[in-house]
Amino acid sequence: MALRKTFLDGFTISLQNRLTLTYTLFISAALALLALAINLFTGITFNALVKENISVKNAEIVRVMTELYNPMAQSFDSGAVEDFGMYFVHEGYIVSVEDIRGEIIWDARSCDMRQCRDVIADISSRMERQFRVDGGMRKQRYTAQYNGKAVGAVIIESYAPFFYSEAESEFLSLINHLLLAAGVLLCVLSAAVSIALARGIALPVNLAGEAARSIAQIHSGGVILKHGGVRIPEKYKTRELAGLSSSINQLAMELEEAERWQKQLTADIAHELRTPLTCLRGNIEAMVDGVFTPDRERLLACYEETIRLNNLAEDLNTLSGLELGNIPYGMSKNLNKSVFDIAKLLQTVAGQFSAAVSEKGVDLHLRLRESPVSADYDRLKQVFINVLSNAVKYTDQGSISISVEAVDKDRLPGAPSGIRWEVIIADTGIGIPECDIPHIFERFYRTDKSRSRSTGGAGIGLAISAAIVKAHGGEIFAESAESGGSVFHILI
Repeated sequence: MALRKTFLDGFTISLQNRLTLTYTLFISAALALLALAINLFTGITFNALVKENISVKNAEIVRVMTELYNPMAQSFDSGAVEDFGMYFVHEGYIVSVEDIRGEIIWDARSCDMRQCRDVIADISSRMERQFRVDGGMRKQRYTAQYNGKAVGAVIIESYAPFFYSEAESEFLSLINHLLLAAGVLLCVLSAAVSIALARGIALPVNLAGEAARSIAQIHSGGVILKHGGVRIPEKYKTRELAGLSSSINQLAMELEEAERWQKQLTADIAHELRTPLTCLRGNIEAMVDGVFTPDRERLLACYEETIRLNNLAEDLNTLSGLELGNIPYGMSKNLNKSVFDIAKLLQTVAGQFSAAVSEKGVDLHLRLRESPVSADYDRLKQVFINVLSNAVKYTDQGSISISVEAVDKDRLPGAPSGIRWEVIIADTGIGIPECDIPHIFERFYRTDKSRSRSTGGAGIGLAISAAIVKAHGGEIFAESAESGGSVFHILI
C-alpha cells in the first residue's frame, strides 16, 4: 500500500498547473478548430468565387472574339484574334477560333505550342502540388453570334474544375500565413491567460484547503479558537469561489457552534438524568435509613421518577432512530402507512387536551376539513400531540386554534405526489423569541434556559416531530407574532 501511494504521488499535479494545462489545451484546440473552420469556409467561398470568375472570363473571351468578326468581309480579323488570344493564354486560357464552316482561323497551340505548354504546366503544378486540387485541361465550345446569327465558334481550354491565377495563389498563401501567425500568437496569449486564470482560481481553493485542515486539527482536539477562529477572505468576483470561501467560513462557525451545543447537550442530558436520580436516591436512602416509611406514597414517588427516566430514554432512542435514518425520506416501506382523515386524527388529539384547556380557561377552536392522507397514523399523532402540548403549556389565556388547509404544490418542491395538506396550530401564548426560532427543533433546545422542570420538558419533543415530518417528505416550521403567540405549520 505504501509503495502504491508513493507511486501515485509521483504523478500528482497541482490544481494551478492542472488548470493551466487544461485551459491552454482547450483554448489551443478551440483556436485550431476555429482556424480550420475559417480556412475551410474561406476555401469554399473563394473556390465558388473563382469558378464564377472563370465562367465570367469565358463569356468575356467569347464576346471579345465575336467582336473581331467583320460582317463586310464575313470573316474574323486574324491579326486581332491572335493578339487577344495570346493575351488570354497568359491568363491561363488556351483559345481557338473557327469560322462558320468549321475551319480553324486561329489556334493558340499551333501559334505558340511552347508558351501554351509552359502555361499549362505552371497551372497544373500550382493546383496539384500547392493546393492539392486534382484535375486536368478541359475544352468548352461556345457559338460566336453576330447580330443573332452564328458566325463561328470559340473553343476555350482551361484547367478544370477550376484554377487559381498567380494573384489568387498569392492571396490564399497570404491568408494561410496570417492564420498560422494569428494561431501561434493566440496560443501564446491563451497560455498567459490560462496561467492568470488558474492562479486566480487555485489561490482561494488553496486557502480553503488550508482552512479546512486547520479546522480539522482544531476540532479534532476539541479546541475552539478565540477571536473568531479560522476565517478566510470572501471578496472574490467569481461567484463559486466566493461561495466556497463563504461555505468554509460558515462551516467553521457551525463547527464552533456545534461544539458549544455539544457541551450544552452533555450538560442538559446530565441535568435531565440527575434530577430524577437524585430524587430516587434521596427517597431510597431515607427509607433504608428508616427516616421515611416505605409506604405507598413514597414508593409511588419513586415509581414516577423511574417513569420519567424511562420516558427520557425512549425519547432519546426514538430521536436517535429517526436521525439515523430508520425511516428516511422517500422510503415509505419503513412507515406503517394507511389512509385516514387528518381532521379526525386532530379531533382525537384535541380531545385529549380538552380537560387541560378547560382548566386554564383557554378557548380551543377547530377549523377542520376532510383531508385524506396516506401516512403513519401513530407517528403523525405523536407529532400533533407534541406540538399541541407545547401550545397548551405556554398559553395561559386567550385561545388555541387548529386548522387544516390545502397547500399549493410549489410550497413543497420535490415532494412526492399527493402531499398537499397543511396543519396549522396557533396559540396566543408567550411566543418564541426571534433568535430561538431556528433552533427550536434541535435536541434539548430550550428557549428559556432558566425554566424549571415544571414549566418545560426535556427539549426532545419538537426534534422528534421534525424528524417524523421529514420522514414523510413534509416540512415543519414555526412563526411567532409580534403581539405574542406562536404558529406551527406542519405540511404533510
